[in-house]
Amino acid sequence: MHLDYETLRMIWWVLLGVLLIGFAVMDGFDMGVAIWLPWMGKTDIERRVIINCIGATWEGNQVWFILAGGAIFAAWPILYSVSFSGFYLAMLVVLLALILRPVGFKYRSKLSNPKWRRFWDAALFVGGFVPALIFGVAIGNVIQGVPFHFDQYLRAFYTGTFLGLLNPFGLFCGLLSVIMLAMHGAYFLNVKTEGYLQKRAQLAGRISAVMLMLFFTIGGIWVYYSIDGYILTSVLPHDAASNPLHKTVSREAMSWFSNYKSMPITLTSPILGLLGAFFTIVFTRRPKLAFVFSAASLIGIISTIGVSMFPFILPSSSNPEQSLLVWDSSSSSLTLFIMLISTIIFLPIVLIYTTWVYRVLRGKITIDAILNNQDTAY
Repeated sequence: MHLDYETLRMIWWVLLGVLLIGFAVMDGFDMGVAIWLPWMGKTDIERRVIINCIGATWEGNQVWFILAGGAIFAAWPILYSVSFSGFYLAMLVVLLALILRPVGFKYRSKLSNPKWRRFWDAALFVGGFVPALIFGVAIGNVIQGVPFHFDQYLRAFYTGTFLGLLNPFGLFCGLLSVIMLAMHGAYFLNVKTEGYLQKRAQLAGRISAVMLMLFFTIGGIWVYYSIDGYILTSVLPHDAASNPLHKTVSREAMSWFSNYKSMPITLTSPILGLLGAFFTIVFTRRPKLAFVFSAASLIGIISTIGVSMFPFILPSSSNPEQSLLVWDSSSSSLTLFIMLISTIIFLPIVLIYTTWVYRVLRGKITIDAILNNQDTAY
């Protein structure tokens, strides 16, 4: 099998999107459930039901986070270098929040003291809310452009600050991310619970879906009218060696929408994001179908970012001509090819195993099940 360098770069751009979507869809409902934990569970036993809905699978779902980070490191090393150093403090906050999750799951029900359990409920909430917020803030800043540049030796220098990330549009995207994952978590609880808990999950899902459509629409209008995008004016051949210094870029109003004009098929992404959320409301009383549409909405929203920015991966607000593209920030052709073969072998194994796990663990979590398994349930 022979694939040219340009094709390999395109394949890995798509695969990176797939892994990020996989993380959002699979680990996203875990975070969404944690966001609802303090509000949806009115009693301790109800909160235990909510926790046990995700308790058996959350660790496996985080594999997608590791896969996405590993793919960035190996396939897009320059992107990894700039983003993980520039967003270092933000990523540290995310990791600290994620550390609360395993501790919260393991220790929450070890003691029956109400204060003890409320503390760990709050910890699990933080472990879901904070990563959802910061990931959204990061995406909002990527859309605007991140202040970084390279010297002649391709050493990256980030010139922004942590507080600079907390700008109005970044915070708006963070809130959109929280709403999106809260919707996904609510519809997962709709699948896994029954009775009053299920009814609360259905109401939470409907409210979140309406808010998601509203915020996603407002975000699109905000970008169209108020945020300059980036457009290539010259670039090296797409099969040239990676070097982000050899191109020219300009910032222009509404340029993030140029791909929709030149490739109308890309409009399917934002349409899917809106219609997916809408149909979760229509099919709320059919839990599995509503959850599928919730996942479709996440796929549409996340892919909207990718197709809007293509071929940009990480634009530079301080030095636009040094922005990172699909064509100038990847690993070598040989590295991408070897990784592709590994992905072809191992990704289906991950998918098959994940499918089997969820089939084995299918069914609802009930109050009776918790009461009958006091010592083993979370």
